[in-house]
Amino acid sequence: MPPLLTFLRIGTAAVWLVFGFVFKVLHAVPRHDQIVAAVLGPELARPLTIAVGAAETLLGLWILSGRLPRTCAAVQTLAIVAMNTLEMAFARDHLLAPVSMVLANTLFLTAGWYLAVQTRSRTRTLAEVDGCCPR
Repeated sequence: MPPLLTFLRIGTAAVWLVFGFVFKVLHAVPRHDQIVAAVLGPELARPLTIAVGAAETLLGLWILSGRLPRTCAAVQTLAIVAMNTLEMAFARDHLLAPVSMVLANTLFLTAGWYLAVQTRSRTRTLAEVDGCCPR
């Protein structure tokens, strides 16, 4: 794999792992609970923040796996667009820099899509695994 793609794979995965596992699951940034509380209510804030963090952690691991990269990029896009939309609509006062967040996430998704398009999926058909058919 070219160095740029390795850098993008590790970098994008690291963002999801840090934001998901460290910030949300391990509660390193309690402000995320406040954002969820503003959107869905304080009673559900902690358990849903953990669930979102777990899902983000799984996205990071998915990126590292290299499997179905375009599907992975599409799921990342849906997740970020949904989260940004809800945060801007219901929790804007809890965001440190709303416009910068959207711009940063646009750049992040651009990197993720570049990685996805440039990466050949590691998922192979049975025929390819058996070596019966050339690619």
